[in-house]
Amino acid sequence: IIDTPGHVDFTVEVERALRVLDGAIGVFCAVGGVQPQSETVWRQADRYHVPRMAFVNKMDRIGADFFGTVDAIRTKLGANPVMIQLPIGSEDHFSGVIDLLAMKQIMWKEDSPDEDVTPEDISPEYMEQASEYREILLEAISETDDAIMEKYLSEESIETAELTAAIRRATIQRQIVPVLCGSALKNKGIQPLLDAVERFLPSPLDIPPVQGIHPDTGETLSFPPDPNGPLTALLFKVSMIEGRKLSFARIYSGCMNAGEDVYNPFLKQKEKLSRILLMHANKRERIPQAAAGDIVGIVGLKDSTTGETLCFQDHPVFLEKMEYEEPVISIAIEPKTHDDQTKLDDVLTKFTLEDPTLKVSRDEETGQIILSGMGELHLEVIIS
Repeated sequence: IIDTPGHVDFTVEVERALRVLDGAIGVFCAVGGVQPQSETVWRQADRYHVPRMAFVNKMDRIGADFFGTVDAIRTKLGANPVMIQLPIGSEDHFSGVIDLLAMKQIMWKEDSPDEDVTPEDISPEYMEQASEYREILLEAISETDDAIMEKYLSEESIETAELTAAIRRATIQRQIVPVLCGSALKNKGIQPLLDAVERFLPSPLDIPPVQGIHPDTGETLSFPPDPNGPLTALLFKVSMIEGRKLSFARIYSGCMNAGEDVYNPFLKQKEKLSRILLMHANKRERIPQAAAGDIVGIVGLKDSTTGETLCFQDHPVFLEKMEYEEPVISIAIEPKTHDDQTKLDDVLTKFTLEDPTLKVSRDEETGQIILSGMGELHLEVIIS
């Protein structure tokens, strides 16, 4: 799971995450609905053909409007949202959700939402609304699946497993966007959301093989997610951690082993994989090998950077490079003292290595250092 900021100033984080992920969850505020930056991120996901789910968050806040947010997803984003949950209450009274697939309700204890929850029968006062939206769900899914449509029109019983499989197929084909809800801060709705990720979003085997170009012949090459295939990996992010360069890579095909040499066809040189790390938030676990479908951290790459491909020299390939927007705002910066100039240069080099949308130049007339970024907030975060 890769968490990205939603603010438009940090669009590069979203761009490179969507480039390497197989599925995404759009998180929307139940009060604010679809924001302008939500539209920008949604268009980025469209460009990379990423299947999505939607999570309507902050259902416990004053002014929360689940159905209004779902309507906004439909009208503003041009998506086809399909509610697979209904909230039980809202604002201060938000206490659970109704699962429209299993027709069960899930309730959380206010004092211990982290406890495992057990689905229970729907309370009589919610049954009418649940039945109404269950029909809407069946109608929406029947439009994407002939087998479900046949049963729906014949008024036959549709098993939960059949419905789940149909929703998964429609989600992967980007025909629908399943919608869930909750309150992340209070851990309400997160367990069903993670279950839905497993049920509805694709694995590497469910999506088309990645395409690449042979650097010498220009031939288009296809790489299915086969651990026994030729190594094909994309570097999508670089960070400097404790003075060391940590590169993040998505492996599309083949395997990489710690200690071996790999080839960068863009630089036409070999690089050594000193260590391979399995990342979990700020925790890092050394592993001896990573295979197709994995996203890992790599220590030891000296010259390779964001957007470049790693492979073996006997199977060279260029994966499509990531393109970024040009900076839109610039400020002049200077060190506090002359002695700080070297430190400033080192820090700016580190920042530009990590963030391709950040540009540093020097004004020839004034001699000032010019820092350019994607917005005021972007530059404020860098300067602070």
